[in-house]
Amino acid sequence: MPFDLAVIDLDNTLYAADSGVFARMDKRMTAFVARELGVEREEADRLRVKYWKEYGTTLRGMMLHHDMEPEAFLHDVHDVDAHQILTVDYALDDALSRLPYHKVIHTNGIREHAERILAALGIAHHFQRIYDIRFNHYIPKPSSETLARLISLEGALPARTLVVDDMADNLQAARELGCKTVHICHEASGEWDYHIPTFHHLPDSLGI
Repeated sequence: MPFDLAVIDLDNTLYAADSGVFARMDKRMTAFVARELGVEREEADRLRVKYWKEYGTTLRGMMLHHDMEPEAFLHDVHDVDAHQILTVDYALDDALSRLPYHKVIHTNGIREHAERILAALGIAHHFQRIYDIRFNHYIPKPSSETLARLISLEGALPARTLVVDDMADNLQAARELGCKTVHICHEASGEWDYHIPTFHHLPDSLGI
């Protein structure tokens, strides 16, 4: 087998980006920023996007510029009742079953949210561990340092690690370490080792 470890993103990677889960999180994030800073929704939404683009997460920008305590933000933003949107995905379960590597989740969200998503999809049994935003002191992806630490803790080497993500910036950090990369996106790009439109295509597309 070419890999020992698969590091898999959660949101918009294991489920479709247009499912509505992330849209609910964005809405709650904007509302939280508006309350926290006492600004109108339009300004809060502008800051949400600005900080996400600059720092990888809105949370990081709020911590750096507004000295915000992270846990209240994280629990509020991820309170989206994902089970109302997502259902057990047997095709996804089958795809993960045919990926014969040690598998972990690496997410900029929180462990509690990841557990709810995995439970709703019926795939929690595939993953040995969840590495969330708290893993490296709230420093978000993309971060080669964080990913290198994760891989080391799993007893693997970057050259034998497969990183699956829908965000190109996160894959760039993985490639800098020497990992193999899978981009989940409907628009193909030659930058990465593999490109697939949805996670369900992963086994066949990789020839495993």
